[in-house]
Amino acid sequence: MSFIRPELKQAIWRWRETLLGLFLASCGMLWAVTQQGILAAIGTSLAIVGALLIFAGIQRTRFRVGAGGPGVVQVDERMVIYYGPFEGGSVSIDALEKVELEPRTKPAAEWVLTETGGQALHIPTNAMNAEILFDVFAALDGIKTENMLTQLRSNPGERVKIWDTGQRRLH
Repeated sequence: MSFIRPELKQAIWRWRETLLGLFLASCGMLWAVTQQGILAAIGTSLAIVGALLIFAGIQRTRFRVGAGGPGVVQVDERMVIYYGPFEGGSVSIDALEKVELEPRTKPAAEWVLTETGGQALHIPTNAMNAEILFDVFAALDGIKTENMLTQLRSNPGERVKIWDTGQRRLH
């Protein structure tokens, strides 16, 4: 038996990193102001870590668009794996050529991950564990995270390129 409503529990879980950062920053500021010496320095460091966690948590919360979508996403040994009810597959993170957002699919938009050779993997944005794609995308060289989050929230009318490898050099 739970004394917390399911909606409140979902909201707390969605904002978990931000709330943890807020708690750490508050504790750190308290120590930095009320203590002296090493505890004040630890408090200042804790406040900085908390502020960084708040920033990262807000970005992650903006990336989470919902839950209950079809399929499960997994990242294992630099492979993005999607187990869907009708289709699925995997792509290598190292072989990724392009990441796109396809908003026209129903009931939710899809991430389209294309690797070398043209093989594409379509992953609904609300699939179970789809939030782990944020870490995959953040690790891509040259990605503009703010642009990705803006496109995800704006619900554009056509497919949007989020990231690509650009022109490859032979030597």
